[in-house]
Amino acid sequence: MTLLISPPRRGRTRTDDPDLPDAETDHGAAEVTVLDEERDHHERDPADRLRQDAAAVRLHISWPGLRRTLSAEQKDEAASPFDAESGSLSASKKLLDTKHPALRAAAKVRHAAVSHWKSASLPYPEPGVRLLPRTDLPAFERRMGDLQAELADAAAEVDRCRDELVNRARLRLGDLFDPADYPPSLAPLFGLSWDLPAVEPPDYLRRLSPRLYQQECDRVRQRFEQAVELAESAFAQELASLVEHLRERLTGGENGGPRVFRDSAVENLTEFFARFRRLNVSSSPDLDAVVAEAEGLMRGVDPVDLRASTGVGWLQARVREGLTGVAEALDPLVADAPRRRVLRNPR
Repeated sequence: MTLLISPPRRGRTRTDDPDLPDAETDHGAAEVTVLDEERDHHERDPADRLRQDAAAVRLHISWPGLRRTLSAEQKDEAASPFDAESGSLSASKKLLDTKHPALRAAAKVRHAAVSHWKSASLPYPEPGVRLLPRTDLPAFERRMGDLQAELADAAAEVDRCRDELVNRARLRLGDLFDPADYPPSLAPLFGLSWDLPAVEPPDYLRRLSPRLYQQECDRVRQRFEQAVELAESAFAQELASLVEHLRERLTGGENGGPRVFRDSAVENLTEFFARFRRLNVSSSPDLDAVVAEAEGLMRGVDPVDLRASTGVGWLQARVREGLTGVAEALDPLVADAPRRRVLRNPR
């Protein structure tokens, strides 16, 4: 809810009415109103907060088919050397060389789009849909727009390399090659878009059938409760994985030798803490406490010091022991994580 609060008057207003507040009391009343609003927001049920503050976001990616099922005749020919029935085989041919630099560049953009969509949002118990804080929508739109343009450029480069890709396929596939598998232009096969699907009951249903409208409200409420559980589970499992990875890096490998330690082992944890603060719906005090403990442990820790083999062994030992405590605290949260439940066609 947006509060429109008039600015306080400057100085004290002279008046004969003792009940009319002056500038100082106006300012105080405004602050109380904001604090009351914030307190009401935090006291609401986590599912209600998520429902109010998040927007559903769905990502759409178009990609060329990279494999094609063999024809019946080709399956018969493939099965013949083994004296097998063609119906018992599942065979396909690879149309394009996915290691080609142009295709690899396009795949990199696709990966960046999916990664950003997932890292900026929370899971929702409906396939292909995630929940994004409404305040983050403008930034999300800008980032996805940039990636959309990058994918268009990458697709244009794939199109420029079409003849090379087709000639490579001709050499690789031999008699399995079919020019009809390759359209004149490959660029239109690539695409990136997103939309904001409605997850709330349609308002017309309220007028048409209050009973059905209430059923839909209950269904949506249940889904957001599941979304809260999924968020808790995802955060707990991700933190457990990051903590375990860093613990392994700080523990000697086989035969007592050191393990390879990269800065990303710490940087990924730092990114997790920032994302948790931004997306957390504060539904689990236990999870909040464990994350706070882990963040406090890693605050100010430099990956360079952790990687050093001499001089800061005490730091490595302190972090390793602290991570062990975090892992033990996470165990029951991960073990008790709810299984993902997806409601399909509820009645």
